[in-house]
Amino acid sequence: MKLSFRKLSLRFILRIFFAALFLIPLVWIMMASLRPQGTPLSASFGFTDGISLQNFSRMWNLVPMGKYTWNSLLVVGLALPLTLITSSWAGFSISQLSLRSQRRWVLLSLAVLMVPSIALWSSRFILYKALGWHNTIWALIAPAWMGTSPFYILMFYRAFKRIPSEIYASARLDGAGVLTIWWQIALPLVRPTAIGVGILSFIVYWGDFISPLLYLQSEEKYTLAIALQLLEQMGRSDWSLLMSAALYMSAIPIILFLFVQPFLNTSD
Repeated sequence: MKLSFRKLSLRFILRIFFAALFLIPLVWIMMASLRPQGTPLSASFGFTDGISLQNFSRMWNLVPMGKYTWNSLLVVGLALPLTLITSSWAGFSISQLSLRSQRRWVLLSLAVLMVPSIALWSSRFILYKALGWHNTIWALIAPAWMGTSPFYILMFYRAFKRIPSEIYASARLDGAGVLTIWWQIALPLVRPTAIGVGILSFIVYWGDFISPLLYLQSEEKYTLAIALQLLEQMGRSDWSLLMSAALYMSAIPIILFLFVQPFLNTSD
């Protein structure tokens, strides 16, 4: 009994320790965003120069944060469900193949995963230009049609692979089709994986800076990542303003994670 209590105590202490490691930078950004305009950053935690909320109002006055926030939410709102659908379809399809075919597609996914994203910039630009997607939101969500990343496909493949084949066989005997098995049987059983992929894809599209920079020309279509760059260009040493924008941009992903975190406690 004592040994079990010690294990639980040690586990709790380790959780607090690692949580603090991730929270310290966030707390530091929050405190830096509250420093008055023109004050330098401090390596210590404290408000020796006072507290000011002026940086948040300045941020909204300098750039159209509301418009850029809406553009980012629109990109995420379109790209996230597309990513979940296409990557789960691909992962489910691979899991239903023979073992030899599964190995072949897994190796191909790993090979594609090792291709650096910088190698795709020029080819994507030419393709989007030919399709008429340049300077449109479709250029930002185009990767979602292919699952965004082979990593997400492999995550779904591993999750679907762990489901006993007898469940699939029973569903087929009952007359269920492929889409019915995927939607009503397989996908509910891998809910934590789907939530994890959703969070990862949300962060990818929410913080994407390169795609809007390369494929957008109109300022009205810029996203929040571009807004941070614009603020940085206006004042490279205005750290309190930059930290306010960084805190604002980080708030929504953090709120999303806190909201879905209870659903991640169950295993596949």
